[in-house]
Amino acid sequence: MALDLEEQEQVAELTAWWQQHGNLVVSAITAAAIAFAGWQGWRWYERSQASQAGALYDTLARAGQAGDAKALRDAAGALLENYPRTLYAPMGALTAARFYFDRKDPKSAKAQLQWVVENARQSEFRDLARLRLAALLLDEKAYDDALKLLDEKHDAAFDAQYAAAKGDVLVAKNQADQARASYRAALEKAGAGNTPFRESVRMRLEALGG
Repeated sequence: MALDLEEQEQVAELTAWWQQHGNLVVSAITAAAIAFAGWQGWRWYERSQASQAGALYDTLARAGQAGDAKALRDAAGALLENYPRTLYAPMGALTAARFYFDRKDPKSAKAQLQWVVENARQSEFRDLARLRLAALLLDEKAYDDALKLLDEKHDAAFDAQYAAAKGDVLVAKNQADQARASYRAALEKAGAGNTPFRESVRMRLEALGG
């Protein structure tokens, strides 16, 4: 079917445009396809990593419940070495730290907590690890190191716990006035309600004479 004059002009314009810009269009389409394939590949990789890390965490948790120190140590080591960027890595380190603490092995517990502080991508895990590490340092009478940890920037959700922990260290340092101030701050940050945490802090404050 023959084209009329107007259609011939449109075809000619389209041909000229394609000759001028065709390579750029093809390059853009190719780049978009590569980017999409890369994104899909990355999603698959992350899912694969999470799945394998999850299996290791499950092994670690089961070992902890069974009291199998070797299996827990092996699973924790593999988890932190091979999947440090997954959510399961700090979870596993915190679980291992509790296992070691319960078995009177503070050195191993501290190593796990320090890993979380230095490597966890989630601030909540880092904040929790600092609290637990500060408690271990308090037990070791490393008061200044504990206070240094507790003075680190942390999420507001942990303000009350950090203030209470700081009060505990200051009591151990025989700094009663500063300890009372920290306990009062903890009660203020804890909000209203007669929770076990508030009651515990209140009792510690009363023991210092309010």
